Amino acid sequence: MSSTDATTVLPAVPGAPVPGSPVQDGPAGGERLAELDAREITAWFGERKVLDRVSLTMSAGAITALIGPSGCGKSTFLRILNRMHELVPSAQLAGEVWLDGEDIYDPAKKLIDARRAIGMVFQKPNPFPAMSIRENVLAGLKLTGTKASRSEKDELVEACLVKGGLWNEVKDRLDAPGGGLSGGQQQRLCIARSLAVKPRVLLMDEPCSALDPTSTRVIEETMLELAREVTIVIVTHNMQQAARVSSQCAFFLAAHGTPGVIVEHGDTRAMFESPQDERTADYVHGRFG
Repeated sequence: MSSTDATTVLPAVPGAPVPGSPVQDGPAGGERLAELDAREITAWFGERKVLDRVSLTMSAGAITALIGPSGCGKSTFLRILNRMHELVPSAQLAGEVWLDGEDIYDPAKKLIDARRAIGMVFQKPNPFPAMSIRENVLAGLKLTGTKASRSEKDELVEACLVKGGLWNEVKDRLDAPGGGLSGGQQQRLCIARSLAVKPRVLLMDEPCSALDPTSTRVIEETMLELAREVTIVIVTHNMQQAARVSSQCAFFLAAHGTPGVIVEHGDTRAMFESPQDERTADYVHGRFG
């Protein structure tokens, strides 16, 4: 396993901010950006081991990309980071996930607190179809029991839709059904919905795989903007996307029926231009996977 500190990787998104070294100052509210640290994660589904002693630090204010061929455990690892792994009845886990010095799997910690602090955006956009755009954004407040006045809700809806890159497209139809938006707009609505509960980390599981190139570019620009306020971890099969948006990268591999491990991790540019492991070079250059 090889590791280097994150340094600047120039994105290929015209006009987008440059993803650079982890930012420590935090968003406008003054709260420091969060570091997420997975330690010796081993995971099973029933008797099948899918991850073996995976450790990875996802730096505060960075976009970390998880790459690797299908079936190597990267999506399972992502779900472990906010305790979604527990939703599968046969799932078991060993190891720890630390968010700014606290283990989210500590029995004293509430599940809802982990989900509030570490949000998730899925591969397929999943807005609540019977809810309006406004109601979709505010849905997380109900789930977490957060109370807010009408004016506070209005401000939150606008702020989250602005951060999600959707406000200008929907500000005149906030009461229209969220399910009536295009695929790319629905995904940005899901991002806005995740932001409403003020997460410290945002997990994204192939968020652009079902989108056209134009929508993909908008989502990437949105991610680069959001990294100023929230730590992001993204699973992607798109090597160009990983190079464009991430400053850190981790290459997962599960060979010949063995559980997934991290072969190499570190600075994205270094991994793409001068990887330390031949298997990493083969994968990022499209020779397998």
